Amino acid sequence: MHTRLATLRSFLPQEADAALIISETNRRYLTGFISSLGYLFVSREKAVLLVDSRYEEAARAQVDNCEVRLFHDLSQDIPALLREWHLKSILLEGSAFTLNETARIEGFFRTADASAIKTTELDKILNRMRLFKSNDEINKMMYAQHLTEEAFNETIKLIKEGVSEKDLALDLEFRMRQAGADGVSFDLIVLTGAKTSMPHGVPGQETVHHGDFILFDIGATFKGYHSDMTRTVAFGKVNQTQRRIYQTVLQAQKNALAMVKDGVSCRQVDRAARSYIDEAGYQGCFGHSTGHGVGLEIHESPSVAPNNDFILHSGMVITIEPGIYVPGQCGVRIEDMVLVTKEGCLNLVNLPKELIEL
Repeated sequence: MHTRLATLRSFLPQEADAALIISETNRRYLTGFISSLGYLFVSREKAVLLVDSRYEEAARAQVDNCEVRLFHDLSQDIPALLREWHLKSILLEGSAFTLNETARIEGFFRTADASAIKTTELDKILNRMRLFKSNDEINKMMYAQHLTEEAFNETIKLIKEGVSEKDLALDLEFRMRQAGADGVSFDLIVLTGAKTSMPHGVPGQETVHHGDFILFDIGATFKGYHSDMTRTVAFGKVNQTQRRIYQTVLQAQKNALAMVKDGVSCRQVDRAARSYIDEAGYQGCFGHSTGHGVGLEIHESPSVAPNNDFILHSGMVITIEPGIYVPGQCGVRIEDMVLVTKEGCLNLVNLPKELIEL
């Protein structure tokens, strides 16, 4: 955490005396502390986290890389801090501030004869920092993935004629939490039959029947970090059309994984999967991006999309998740979470991908 604050300071633009971070995720990233409300000021020499009485005791016990102060009245406490530290220009975390919050903060600043710098610069700095995962972050994501896989391996044993999507999703979440997960990465997606053609369908009372695909898009969180994977299995034997769709998605995913390495663009990775699917005759059946970054949030930069020329570098974690969706019939998605390396990628998912027919 000390290194992160030092890195942030090194990136502060010359015109800024300090930065103000209020988003829960970025405050956690920089201090390691979880709170629904807080104000983190980072100047070129020091940092302070302002919290209310709900979090004071916990923050003082857990935060070791900056000062912790209890605030009573922000309209007085923030101007007092600015005067104490002689701060005149403060860079705001643009995406975290609503118009009302910005106006409110600017009012506090004016009381101390200070001003806000309202750009996206701080957002870009923090986004750039969070792109590269430390060993500790990767280990947490790998453990979250381990919990996900353990739950998946147990839940698929429950698949039988008549079991509902919702029951399978609930069983997965229970097993993840029971094994030590903080929670789930997102509302788990478990779909069967024709609903598998909906990339982000919602589990309902629909039940499994012989010959159905069952799509599991699932993930757990551990100490704030997310895992993300998708597997599509079959209950009983599938028909030739379904088998061809599955094999096409599998090969498209393999093509994209083979493309991932330091120095390759997101566009190139996406093209490796998308072009294969299109050439196989499924043009228009793969509408979403091939992947996205993962970390403290389930969707982070970069977006592995057809129009994104962003260059991947070692230390980034992304998903590779092509799919084919035929409305009213079926859909298949296969997703792995991988760590970009110099020579390729390290797959953080340890489950088979060949078609499973239960």
